[in-house]
Amino acid sequence: MISFMSDLIRDVFERNAIQCAYAAGDYLFHAGDRVRMVHLCISGEIALRRVTRSGADLILHVARAADVVAEAAAFAEAYHCDAQALEDSDALVLPVETFLSELAAYPELALDWAAKLARGLQSARRRAEIRTIRTVGGRLDAWLETGGAIPARGRWQELAAELGVSREALYRELASRRP
Repeated sequence: MISFMSDLIRDVFERNAIQCAYAAGDYLFHAGDRVRMVHLCISGEIALRRVTRSGADLILHVARAADVVAEAAAFAEAYHCDAQALEDSDALVLPVETFLSELAAYPELALDWAAKLARGLQSARRRAEIRTIRTVGGRLDAWLETGGAIPARGRWQELAAELGVSREALYRELASRRP
């Protein structure tokens, strides 16, 4: 997802939130937990993950600095996925009631938030389109064309989960591309 954070949205967090540190592997929340907080990633990477019915680990989104984690959850009763720090990460954490009150009080903030949600929806649609491509190589090429980069070798399994392919299939594809 393209990272974008307006000054208005960042200001809401800076005025009202507390900072929390998460070690790699820590969970911020789990699917089914009641939504109580809105999180703004300020450093590191936080993955939104879901395990499919077939048992595959699927990364729905990776939040990086200036990304709100699970932004649509602000309007939900419960989280629909897990949020897990992929590396040591920091986030500003704000009660959802405070965030929604700020949106209601400031129309320009609400408009910025709506624009951010629209960009997130566009990004989700691009990711869904990539996952419809039949071959691993085609998925990888499409992902790279949208600004993705191949991570360090120890993080390839996260890329596989983001592309919706098995680790082994991605490893074979990457090996076939080596000169």
